[in-house]
Amino acid sequence: MPDRPDPTVPVPAPRTDEAEVPEPTGPPEAVRKGGRPNAVDRFFAVSARGSDFGREIRGGFATFFTMAYILVLNPIILGSAEDKFGDHLSGPQLVTATALVAAVMTVVMGIGGNLPLALAAGLGLNAVAAFQLAPLMSWPDAMGLIVIEGLLICVLVVTGLREAIMHAIPASLKQAISVGIGLFIAFIGFVDAGFVSRIPGETGSVPVQLGATGHLSGWPVLIFCLGVLLTVALLARRTKGAILISIVVTTVVAVAVNEIADIAPTAWGLTVPAVPDDLVAAPDFGLIGSFSLFGAFQQVGVLTIVLLVFTLLLSDFFDTMGTVVGVSHEAGLLDEDGRVPHLGRVLLIDGAAAVAGGAASASSATSYVESAAGVGEGARTGVASLVTGGLFAVALFLTPLATMVPAQAAAPALVAVGFMLMAQVRHIDWERYEIAIPAFLTIAVMPFTYSITNGIGAGFVAYVVIKAVLGKAREVHWLLWGTAALFAVYFAIDPIEQLLGVK
Repeated sequence: MPDRPDPTVPVPAPRTDEAEVPEPTGPPEAVRKGGRPNAVDRFFAVSARGSDFGREIRGGFATFFTMAYILVLNPIILGSAEDKFGDHLSGPQLVTATALVAAVMTVVMGIGGNLPLALAAGLGLNAVAAFQLAPLMSWPDAMGLIVIEGLLICVLVVTGLREAIMHAIPASLKQAISVGIGLFIAFIGFVDAGFVSRIPGETGSVPVQLGATGHLSGWPVLIFCLGVLLTVALLARRTKGAILISIVVTTVVAVAVNEIADIAPTAWGLTVPAVPDDLVAAPDFGLIGSFSLFGAFQQVGVLTIVLLVFTLLLSDFFDTMGTVVGVSHEAGLLDEDGRVPHLGRVLLIDGAAAVAGGAASASSATSYVESAAGVGEGARTGVASLVTGGLFAVALFLTPLATMVPAQAAAPALVAVGFMLMAQVRHIDWERYEIAIPAFLTIAVMPFTYSITNGIGAGFVAYVVIKAVLGKAREVHWLLWGTAALFAVYFAIDPIEQLLGVK
């Protein structure tokens, strides 16, 4: 029997010039006595993908802890904005809506897509809803537009267009997307932990700095540094459950330090590591179903609605594409052509999640790049998503407990996963500029603009332009030409809106 694969080592994606790597046999824990997999194992292909239920459970926990912040952040973003009529959304109701959508859609992804991919309200998308849609209309009208955007995504999936675009992307760009996502989520980890921060009021050439004042200070940042060192030490020792162990241990240390030291609550950010007074909180489902599908058309012009939906659609479309490819690549699940298994179902579920998010007033839900933390723990199947979804369901009633993990304890996992994804850079042919330049722009623009969509767009536009100037326009799939044109409109949306008199 072959050695068990190490869950802490990233599984390299198959190269496009090699035959497909055969499915690993899988460890004995995933099969019953007698050597035959049980029904659950067969359904999710746990053994076939070289995993076992222990890894899947650890991966599900790791993913949940790295994205549980959305239970705090989404209500803050949506709850802090007011609509055209001065109305605000209820904080407790937003927590319930956010947890419910994440729980249901992550479980659906686990069963239907069989990928270790979790879904929740999308950052960036919720900001569009709060600060672009709501000021022009009522909250139900704004959420109705998100439902429309989700339905359009589903139509693109059903017609095969969304999947066709993903298949038309060259393998080198897919690898660059994975690497860019690795740098992006590592940067997210550094920023969320306070290790890196924006310089207040800075208009010069240095937009970010070390710590809050140009150097590291305060207990929370120290906790993060200890968490990073613990995580990398466990990874280097090939410790099973390295990421999850680090999150739990660092959280316990953070709680203890917060009790002993004199630390201002604001120093921790959104989540203070303290044992809550009440572990149970009753969910409030008051926002579920509070949307108006066509109410926005009575508030603003059709052209404005088209541009707003276009912005939502493009961001949701390519954020998901990058996340699905990146996470699947890291898990070693892509075939020899760089294709994701069951891609059609995965994309349809993601589109349905956008609809569900709008219908629940939680903003558009989408696939989360933090799912890579679970993959780093060895998760390879939808079983991990069942665990993550189940934890979000528990969070409906145990929100105070679920949100006690500070960013400083969860962020080291993102840094570690960034390292794992970065390893895929070796598969890119850096000698061919027609490939290397678009790949570089994809990798660089993601963290530098804090957006997966922007990175993909920059890479696509550069790829088709370079192919054209080299006289190789015919080598570019027509879908990439169309997508690059859409991204050109996306990047130039502000002057276009001014030209059309929308603003």
